Amino acid sequence: MHQVIETEPFEDISTGREEAIELYRNMVRARRFDDRALTLQRRGWMSSYPPFRGQEASQVGAAHALREDDWLFPTYRSNAMQIARDVPMSDILLFRRGHREFHSDHDVPNFPQAVPIATQIPHAAGAGMAANYLGNDHVICCYFGDGATSEGDFHEGLNFAGVFDVPVVFFCENNGWAISLPSHKQTASATIAQKADAYGFDGVRVDGNDPIAVRQTVTAAIEDARDGSPVLVESLTYRQGAHTTSDDPDRYEETQETFPDWRTADPLERYEAYLRDNDVIDDDLVASIEAEAEEELDDAIDEVESVPRPDPDEMFDSVYDEPTPRLEEQKAWVRSWVQEHGHPESEY
Repeated sequence: MHQVIETEPFEDISTGREEAIELYRNMVRARRFDDRALTLQRRGWMSSYPPFRGQEASQVGAAHALREDDWLFPTYRSNAMQIARDVPMSDILLFRRGHREFHSDHDVPNFPQAVPIATQIPHAAGAGMAANYLGNDHVICCYFGDGATSEGDFHEGLNFAGVFDVPVVFFCENNGWAISLPSHKQTASATIAQKADAYGFDGVRVDGNDPIAVRQTVTAAIEDARDGSPVLVESLTYRQGAHTTSDDPDRYEETQETFPDWRTADPLERYEAYLRDNDVIDDDLVASIEAEAEEELDDAIDEVESVPRPDPDEMFDSVYDEPTPRLEEQKAWVRSWVQEHGHPESEY
């Protein structure tokens, strides 16, 4: 039950060649977004950024398995999933720039991004319980990393899911590291997928660098969840960069040497080669997709830069109904810092 699921020919995807190309298109969009966002952060355009290069196949494959009315409970790193679900790139960049309001009218059913580790997992279980109570037919896909499985929220959420038969797919991307802690130092389980056994439902593993296999696996999991049986999917992948732009990724290299080639290979290059070998894409189509992605990014960045930067006071306004003395001290400190160092779009 916990063996890695192998790739099947692209003709077996329910919509065939069109779906195979759309998977590639969204992986390219995600890769271009990640590369540009990292560059923007390095020049001070935003304060921090969590790269996901190397995890595009995992996230895009899972996103393609969701129905339009299914809910995604994302984290700060699941940007590729959101892009593949047509969340505007500008909205994701506005979030990274500290804006609490978006400027598009998209109605993609996504829960707000969770930055604290694993807090969205009980929320997802609760949303699944609510769907059952209300008689809704949608499924919740809850995304998290392997480090989240060491948090109490993970166990509480999965326990509720198993007890109440909630329509939730718990989608864990296992890249081998929880920030700087390797997997073998945070769990004695042979797999993360097998943790589902304790809660009374199935766990499966899939090659997370294969978008077709991920799509097929998550599609089957969603069908089970829609019938009242939650599933834990462990997607085995490998992130090529740092945990965030604040971390040093050099220490991860030792793990890369112990992983099999299929897990550390670049998923975009691997999938592109696969599609070329099967005469699905050619140079002209690749060039067109890359140009469209760059144009989309340029437009998104222009849109974000046209929005006035948020007032630094806003980060304090919604913490408590009545601000505490300590909060007022922090607000005053930020105000004085901005006055001293300058903020071209600040009202201070």
